[in-house]
Parts: sequence; structure tokens; C-alpha cells
Amino acid sequence: MLGGTYSRSLLVTDLSTIADWVTSADCVVAFTGAGISTESGIPDFRSPGGIWSQSTPVYYDQFLRSAAARYEYWRQKSVAHREFAAAKPNAGHQVLADWESAGRLEGVITQNIDGLHQEAGSRQVWELHGTARAIACIDCDGRFEVDPLVEHFVENDQVPPCPECEGRLKHATISFGQQLPTEVLEKSQELALRADLFFAIGSSLVVEPAASLPRLAHETGAKLVIINRDPTPQDGIAAAVIHDSIGKTLTAIASAL
Repeated sequence: MLGGTYSRSLLVTDLSTIADWVTSADCVVAFTGAGISTESGIPDFRSPGGIWSQSTPVYYDQFLRSAAARYEYWRQKSVAHREFAAAKPNAGHQVLADWESAGRLEGVITQNIDGLHQEAGSRQVWELHGTARAIACIDCDGRFEVDPLVEHFVENDQVPPCPECEGRLKHATISFGQQLPTEVLEKSQELALRADLFFAIGSSLVVEPAASLPRLAHETGAKLVIINRDPTPQDGIAAAVIHDSIGKTLTAIASAL
């Protein structure tokens, strides 16, 4: 039996109701934020202990014009890399991967950059903010493995140049002030429009344009289920809101299928 807080009169024993929604839906979509990965040991960037509580983020325009900003960017990313490298998918990631494999889930839209959905086995993953598991060259569009380049920075205390063009390298993530990839955003909006059951999992639902996706799904007729540690601005439009462990909650829903 789960603890936690349930709204909309959805009681603990009624997690089977959500399981019924999963079974009867034609298109189930999951939208995930940092909360699903905190159970894998990756702190939320904005939480106490997260990187933004210790450092000021480097904006994209700063990265482009300043060597000092590029150095600070790489310093921050090298610290975060250790946490990403050690993290493993948790029960929440695994349930979503299993649902996709079983044909119950259309795909995952994620704000996360850690690649844990893919490591758990998910194949239809739309990364709104890119991935920290690859390095991209701004100047020639090359893509490279992360580990050797992070090791270069740590060992030499120097930002590595692009191996192909000597250009500017950054993780293949979306920095503050950088535009989201159009293709990924359009596909995510398409999924939200098609969904008749939309899970918003581990997201504060305040960062736009990502936060518009659950609203879009709701406005076009989908049942919205929110699973998050803290209240969100969209709790009032959800069919069910659960403030509890994501892994535990998804595992319980999966067991009720």
C-alpha cells in the first residue's frame, strides 16, 4: 500500500483505476522531469545540492562569445558528468520502458538530459533539452563521445577543441537562452494532441514551453495524471494527482494492470 497524498478523491486502493485508464486508452504518453531521476541519485538542478544552488548557469550567448564562459560551462558539466555516469535507471524508468515494449505506451517526452530512459530500454524518447551523453560541435555539427572529452578537460584543465574542426564543443544539451530543437518540440506537441491519457511525472510544470504539453493534452480531451513530490500549477486540471515516490507509484499501477 502506498503512502502519500492523493487528490480528486483518488484513494490508495484506486490506483487500479489508473491501471484501467492505461488498459483502455488508445494513446498513452509520458512526460517526465527531474523528479523521476532523483530516485537514481541525480539531484534536481534547482533543488538544494543541485548544480544551480552552487553555480550560476552559463547562458548560450555567453558560451558563444567568451572563452572564460566556455571554461566555466565545462567545469560545471564535468562535475555533473560524474553523477550522470554513476546513475542507473530506477523502477520508474523501467515501468515506462516495459509499457512501451508491451505496446501500452506511445513514447516518453522528457525534460531530462541523463539518458536513463534509453538505458532502461525505452526507444521512443523525445529529449526536449537534449542529452548529456554526447558532445556536439557548434561549428561543424560533429557529434562525439562524452568520456574522452570530459577526461581531457579534467586532466588538462582546458576546454577541448573539436577533433574535426577545432571548433567550439558543448554537451548536446539545450543551454539557457538556446532554442529547443524544432523537430523534437513539434513531435512532442503531436503526441500531446494525440494522447487520451497523459502522465506528467516528476516535473514542476513551470518551465515553458515544456509545461504547456500537459495543458495541451488536457485541452484536447486527454485524462491528465500528475505524479510529483510537490504540488504543481496544473494539479487543478488533472484527473488524478499523486504526491509520492514515482518508482513506487508506477510499480503499483503496473502491478494492477
